[in-house]
Amino acid sequence: MPKSTEKLDLATRAAWLYYVAGNTQNEIAEKLQVSRPVAQRLVAFAVEKNLIRVRVDHRLADCLSLADQLSKRYGLSMCEVVPVDNDKPEEIDRKLAVAGAQVMERYLNEERPMVVAVSSGRTLKAVVDQVGQLERPQHRLVSMVGAIAQDGSSNRYDVALHISEKTGGKHFLLPAPLIADSEAERAQWCNHRLYRIVESLSGEADVAFVGIGNIGLHCPLHEDGFITSDEVEELVSLGAVAELLGLPIDADGARVESPTGRRVTSLRLDSPPKRPVIGFAGGERKRNAVIAALKGGWLSGLVTDELCARAALNHENGAATR
Repeated sequence: MPKSTEKLDLATRAAWLYYVAGNTQNEIAEKLQVSRPVAQRLVAFAVEKNLIRVRVDHRLADCLSLADQLSKRYGLSMCEVVPVDNDKPEEIDRKLAVAGAQVMERYLNEERPMVVAVSSGRTLKAVVDQVGQLERPQHRLVSMVGAIAQDGSSNRYDVALHISEKTGGKHFLLPAPLIADSEAERAQWCNHRLYRIVESLSGEADVAFVGIGNIGLHCPLHEDGFITSDEVEELVSLGAVAELLGLPIDADGARVESPTGRRVTSLRLDSPPKRPVIGFAGGERKRNAVIAALKGGWLSGLVTDELCARAALNHENGAATR
């Protein structure tokens, strides 16, 4: 994205926060992660570019308003909504990756040593690909999902290692398959000394970044070989519409008890979160999954697209979602 466009978008955010949301310049500086003088100049720049009339005259302002509504409706501490303009799925994915990287960098840029817990998946991997190179060897990156795929290979969508490569921090992979062959085997994996070390470290995490997966025909868990067609049908029959860290949830965000779910080795999330838990997901396929994660109270932050955001708000108002 050109620097001029980045500045205009940032100025729009500053103007919206100042004129519409009623934030002070100190509050704007804190939310945008800039100094107070920079926040002041951004608002002035927005005025200079004739963005300030009766309302902020910029496409991004709609998304800022949606993010604010979502935050209030679902109790989120942060929310980023990217605009959608007849975009193809891959174009939405690209926007999500760029916006998600900016959110992720706010945490990774911290000077103090941090423990960062992460799940896995295509969206998260795309986000990490957009993160700039940072020298933060003091951070520790912890995977919350099994590092071993069904065929014994490494989970190609595990992102703890990728963030570690970006920051120079130490990474800790969960030594287990995402889904064990049986409940008894799961117990063995989860009782292993190394598993417990990673589990304990994850409990100290300052922030968790998680993907939100859909459950259904051609869902990522099935396409990547983690679950079979029969297991997909089983989960759907029990009401599962989404998964967080491989653990299935229904349309209301409640855990779905199932034979497949009981074999998942992932570290569990808390609802409500005991630490910042930021979800990254968008696109039509993920729409109902995003709504389920929000309704279940699993997230404290969200990066999504405009259509998902509108669907989540309309759903709460009684309208049907696609």
